[in-house]
Amino acid sequence: MSNTMTTIVPGEIPHKDLHQILLSGVAPRPIALVSTISKNGICNLSPYSFYNSFASKPPIIAIGPAISAATGKIKDTYTNIIETGECSINAVTFSMTEQISLASCEYDNTIDEFIKCGLNKQDSILIKAPRVLESPFQMECVFLETKELGREIGGNGNIMLLEVKRIHISDDVIVNGSIDPVKLDLIARMGYDYYCRADAKSIFQVHKPKWNGIGFDNLPEDVLKSEILSGSDLAILAGVKEIPHNTVESKEKALEILSHDDETNQDINLGLIFDSKSNAIRHNGIKKLLKMGFIHEAWSLINR
Repeated sequence: MSNTMTTIVPGEIPHKDLHQILLSGVAPRPIALVSTISKNGICNLSPYSFYNSFASKPPIIAIGPAISAATGKIKDTYTNIIETGECSINAVTFSMTEQISLASCEYDNTIDEFIKCGLNKQDSILIKAPRVLESPFQMECVFLETKELGREIGGNGNIMLLEVKRIHISDDVIVNGSIDPVKLDLIARMGYDYYCRADAKSIFQVHKPKWNGIGFDNLPEDVLKSEILSGSDLAILAGVKEIPHNTVESKEKALEILSHDDETNQDINLGLIFDSKSNAIRHNGIKKLLKMGFIHEAWSLINR
């Protein structure tokens, strides 16, 4: 990646450009499909990507309904929540993408967006605002408080804090008692007209260490300066609780694993892998072992 940077000073470029730049960098953002009902009984449905969870005891989430920079119009969602004190928050799946985009149109407050976008209502238990039937993850929420953001200069919004009173999860996305992210198939918002999808190809796991890792400062210099090992590779090595003791068994296992990998046999001279003059060969072996999850065996190539 280039070391050159473009620096942007808020206020020195048009607001619409700054808005999209900010949303492009602060991404991906989860999408809350917010269902409210006006004091006159008109349902409103609108997606918000200024949204996240901030506490779990009690469960608190927040949304940020912005005020239009062009018209100064306050969002119906904001007005309805202030007047009724409630809303439902519904997760957005890939199959709902086009419908929630349609729901984002600025319809008049006499229009029911459920009808316009074709999504279906599901009765809530504690609140009047309906949930979205098609969403596999739904929350019934009550309003706590709001923080106005820069109202005096226009084009800004609010942070609305909501307490979750009920959570409804489709049995179709639960596997062994937990929510399966692949079955959930959520989308997230990027900048401009871009979205992304949390599907099987893009979801991965990173297990946080249960201890304080040894850190980069305890890695050997040749490993730190390696042109083969990435920052992620080094972080895995630096995440061990202590530098593993080198044993004959660990070295033999490392060689056995690498010798049974067809790709490795094409890239690495196994006979030279412990040769102190062959850092590149060793580093390739370390990288292969880390990719396969053999951390201690990878360290055996470091502790020669």
